[in-house]
Amino acid sequence: MLYPIFQNCRLPLRMGMALLLASGSCGLASAATWCVNPGGKSGCQASISAAVAAASNGDTIEVGQGTYKEDVTITKAVSLVAQGNGQVTIDATGLPNGIWIDGMAAAPGVGVSSVLVSGFTVRNANFEGILVTNASDVTLTGNHVVDNNRALDIADHACPGIPAFETNEGDDCGEGIHLMGAAQTSVVNNEIDHNAGGILISDETGTSRGNLISGNSVHDNPFDCGITMASHGPATSVIPSARGSFGVVRNTIAHNISEHNGFEVPGAGAGVGIFAPFPGTTAAHNVVIDNDLRDNGMPGFAMHNHASAPSPAPAVNLDGNVIVGNHFSGNAADTADAATPGPTGINIYSTTVVRGTIISQNTFEDETVDIAFKAPIGHVSAHFNNFSVKGTGVDNMGTGSVNATENWWHCPMGPGGGGACASVAGPKVRVSPWLGSPFGNNGNQ
Repeated sequence: MLYPIFQNCRLPLRMGMALLLASGSCGLASAATWCVNPGGKSGCQASISAAVAAASNGDTIEVGQGTYKEDVTITKAVSLVAQGNGQVTIDATGLPNGIWIDGMAAAPGVGVSSVLVSGFTVRNANFEGILVTNASDVTLTGNHVVDNNRALDIADHACPGIPAFETNEGDDCGEGIHLMGAAQTSVVNNEIDHNAGGILISDETGTSRGNLISGNSVHDNPFDCGITMASHGPATSVIPSARGSFGVVRNTIAHNISEHNGFEVPGAGAGVGIFAPFPGTTAAHNVVIDNDLRDNGMPGFAMHNHASAPSPAPAVNLDGNVIVGNHFSGNAADTADAATPGPTGINIYSTTVVRGTIISQNTFEDETVDIAFKAPIGHVSAHFNNFSVKGTGVDNMGTGSVNATENWWHCPMGPGGGGACASVAGPKVRVSPWLGSPFGNNGNQ
């Protein structure tokens, strides 16, 4: 139902003149509210897509309880709001996506902005439950994204029919929620489970920057990470002039629970992953803060690069990522070329230089290795962390270096002090001075 949107222009002369001077005209439209319900009763639209097509920028679409079998594409600034406390389902069985916020359809460099999607259950899509491409100022909140990535053929590591602009989908089909070429987008207080992977930020069609992933429960996504920031090759099928990756930069992953992801195939997925896998890719200056990362099929946090860049190939940029204030417990070992000696909290693996990585104020429990680092050059700074009892606090497996001063090694004697103390392994690890009590106790904060 479209509610009245125009105000009468019969104003007192003085007030009318003031408004004319301020706005240049009278009769400005305000935002409209549309309604949707199954069957299109009471003047409402019968489908969400029909309401989106009819709406204008700034309008709100309120969707009534029920199940809507459709793939909703949004190319304008609208608010899509489910009514009824989780009783509104988009069932995308046999369809590419549940919701696609598509800024690629706009003029080049324009995109779409100011979109809200709130309160939906989105399920059974062949690819992503919710896909955001070339958009900014998007908010996804209070949604349940479940049982998507239905097209995944895990045996062939492929997603038949996936669009050509998705350049690097192997053991997932874009995951439950996928931000691609997105900026200042907030994914807040959603539940994402039983997709191939949970949340993905990538850069096939543009730089993904300044996005916030916060307060989400991401669990039981069996074939990939809970939350991934990955720099992929550019989608030259839609951007022929693209050279090298656009980058995944300055995003924040905060206050999420990422649990029991990537468990179906050994080495399938971490709790949170940052990846710049080949020459020319960039995943830099991202912050992973105050998350609970537990019982995942790879380390709680993994940062990987697997192919160095011989000159004059473009360099890999994994610089300046920060892992701070997280809780790690019960995660698995890393595998293949990034293998770790056992269950691992944080693994940083690169075949090229790693610079500016900060690991601070994290707490580790039930891990064999708390922090693993392997790179031929570069360094990691690890301070004010509370390491596991009797585990390896820091294992430097490469020829880079680790500054691991001012950590709690689970005993006042420091690393290797006997009893419950955590230990240190590998060369070039500086450990002294260390904390005499856990960080956060007795003024150590």
